[in-house]
Amino acid sequence: MSAPKQEATKRNLKPLWIALAFALLIIITFLPNDGDLPLAGQRSLAILAFAVILWVTEAVSYPVSSAMIIALVTVLLGLAPTIDDPTTQLGTAGALKLALSGFSNSAVALVAAALFLAAAMQLTNLHKRLALWILSLVGTKTKAIVFGAILVSIALAFFVPSATARAGAVVPILLGMVAAFGLPRDSRLAALLVITSVQAVSIWNIGIKTAAAQNMVALNFIQEQFNVNVSWGAWLLYAAPFSIIMSVVLFFVMIMLIKPETSNIEGGKEVIKKQLEELGPLKGPEIRLIITSVILLFFWATEGRLHPFDTTTVTIIAIAILLLPKIGVYTWKEVEPHIPWGTIIVFAVGIMLGTVLLNTEGASWLSDKVFGSLGLDSMPILATIALVTLFNILIHLGFASATSLASALIPVFIVLASTLTANVDQVGFVIVQQFVISFGFLLPISAPQNMLAYGTGAFTTKDFLKSGIPLTIVGFILILLFSATYWKWVGLL
Repeated sequence: MSAPKQEATKRNLKPLWIALAFALLIIITFLPNDGDLPLAGQRSLAILAFAVILWVTEAVSYPVSSAMIIALVTVLLGLAPTIDDPTTQLGTAGALKLALSGFSNSAVALVAAALFLAAAMQLTNLHKRLALWILSLVGTKTKAIVFGAILVSIALAFFVPSATARAGAVVPILLGMVAAFGLPRDSRLAALLVITSVQAVSIWNIGIKTAAAQNMVALNFIQEQFNVNVSWGAWLLYAAPFSIIMSVVLFFVMIMLIKPETSNIEGGKEVIKKQLEELGPLKGPEIRLIITSVILLFFWATEGRLHPFDTTTVTIIAIAILLLPKIGVYTWKEVEPHIPWGTIIVFAVGIMLGTVLLNTEGASWLSDKVFGSLGLDSMPILATIALVTLFNILIHLGFASATSLASALIPVFIVLASTLTANVDQVGFVIVQQFVISFGFLLPISAPQNMLAYGTGAFTTKDFLKSGIPLTIVGFILILLFSATYWKWVGLL
């Protein structure tokens, strides 16, 4: 089936998916309730089922589904009895306040600030300059460029808190090098380089706290439920070694599985040199952005040690500086069109829905039904992590957004953690599962950056799966290995 026909089929099915979402919502809402689950919890699970159908099928855009979720929370929970006093209703005014609570969350402020920072990198082309500079150092041999593509993804993860923006910076440069050698976009060389770059982006979504929005979802729930703040430096200590090993594995997986047409890109150096010349010397806004980014990185890394400022606060201060006349790098008018406001809305609604699930006991009921029968509470912790990680990987196959997946699963994992044996660090257990939520290795649809790369036509789904299967298997084994050793040594588990 051709791409246009596939797209037409997808469009034709959208009304069916919407109808299914509403049908599931109505069925779960009116299912008999024997009293083991509060009515508000039952309705929150109905809304979750509705949301998951729309998120997985993308029957409507994420911002549209967010508006629908807000409306449903307001009406269904507004007309439901409160948890504290079953004889009184919450009321639609109280439910609306709850439905909009996500927008006042500090995690949403951090994601919004991170998007402004990513926009600064794009508007000044600093991310492109950094990528070109690293690629200019590694040489023109294919293996060296594969290594360079991984190195670029690592470097950008520190400064560009958006996986899609990082992929958007690197993929066009790599395709330009392929074109310089006279090869088409669907060549083996293009597949090798582009897949490498986006898989590295996913790997470093795990390694760095501020690299991905889904990390903010998990950390927000952890902060609310356990009153624990995981600093930028602590996250780096826990996750960076995992990502470093995965990066090494990625290098060898890619050069072994996808054989390019050539081992040396003769014209690659000239392409990079030409693009760097087009950028010209470092401009004032770029220099100011570099200074701001380095200072911001310093404050992130020393959070809780050298100063009392949290990650969100210092990031918002940095954005305020970047918006200042003369001192900053852009005006509000310049940056506004580059901010994906829909992403912020989806993020806020995801946090709200997860909080509702926790507060109405919907998450605890769901955790008990999904995991209770497995007897995880009496299993060794390593066996528990293995089973939950496998469940996490499999369910990710249906989700295009790790942020949505984190919104749905992290509340359930928080409740599950509280049922495990006393010698298990509950926060650590949830953080490990958050690492797994960033496993977008298997399919192009598993992450937005994968879809961006897939849209170039450089590779097929089969090509992506070829690299994704060994990466997922190694990632699964590493999760268990780290859980048994390193994460215990550093106090995460």
